[in-house]
Amino acid sequence: MIAILKKELWSYFGNWSAWIIIAAFSLVSALFLFFFENDFNILDIGTASLQSFFTLSPWLFLFIIPALAMKTFAEEQQNGTLQWLFSQPLKISEIVSGKFFAVFLVGILCLLPSLVYLYSIYVLGVPEGNLDLGATLGSYFGLIIQIATFSAVGILASSLSSNQIMAYLLGVFLNFILYFGIEQLANFKLLGGVDYILQNLGFYHHFMAFTRGLIDTQDVFYFLFVIGLSLFLSKYFVEKKK
Repeated sequence: MIAILKKELWSYFGNWSAWIIIAAFSLVSALFLFFFENDFNILDIGTASLQSFFTLSPWLFLFIIPALAMKTFAEEQQNGTLQWLFSQPLKISEIVSGKFFAVFLVGILCLLPSLVYLYSIYVLGVPEGNLDLGATLGSYFGLIIQIATFSAVGILASSLSSNQIMAYLLGVFLNFILYFGIEQLANFKLLGGVDYILQNLGFYHHFMAFTRGLIDTQDVFYFLFVIGLSLFLSKYFVEKKK
C-alpha cells in the first residue's frame, strides 16, 4: 500500500496537478470569503467565525476530489497499465487503499491555507481571540472526514469507469446526490416519518452536526461505514477488471 501511495503522490505533485488544485481551492475560497459580495463573505457577516468557510468548502471539494480521484483507476485502464499493476505482488485491497489515501492526503493539504483564515478571524475578533474554538475544531474534524468520504466515493466512481471524464462526472454526481440531493429530497416532506430516515442517509445532515461542535459517534460511524462500503465496492469492481 505504501508503494502505491508514494507512486500516486508522485504523480500528483510531479506534474503540478496537486499544486494547481491546492492553489485553486485557496484562491476560490479566499475570493468568496473576503472579496466577493455574497452570503459567505466573513467581513460582511460581521461575526468572528469560520462557519462560512465550513459551509462553502464541501461544495468546492465536491468538484475537486473527483478531479483527483478520476485518474486512479480510469487512467490506469485507459493507458493499459492496470494489468501491469495486477501482475505486481500486491493485493487489490492494497492498491485501492494506497490510491484512496493519496487522494485523501492531497485533499487535506488543501485545508492548510485555511489556517491563515483562522488566524485572521482570531485577530479581527472583538475582543481579539473571540472565537468559538470548540465549533471550529469540530468543523475541521467534520471537514476532514467529509474529504475522506468524497475521496472514497471518487475512487468508486473511477473503478466503475474506463474513461477519466466519465469517472469525474460520475464522482461529482454521486457526491452531489449523497451530500445535497438526499437532504433536499427529505426537505420536501413527501414521505412523512420516512423523511427523517432519508435525511439520515445523506452526508449533509451528519456533517452539519460537526459544524456545531458536536462530535457524535453515530455521525463518525456513519461516515466510516460509507468510506468502508465505497472502498469495498471499489475493490470488487477492480477485481472484475482482472
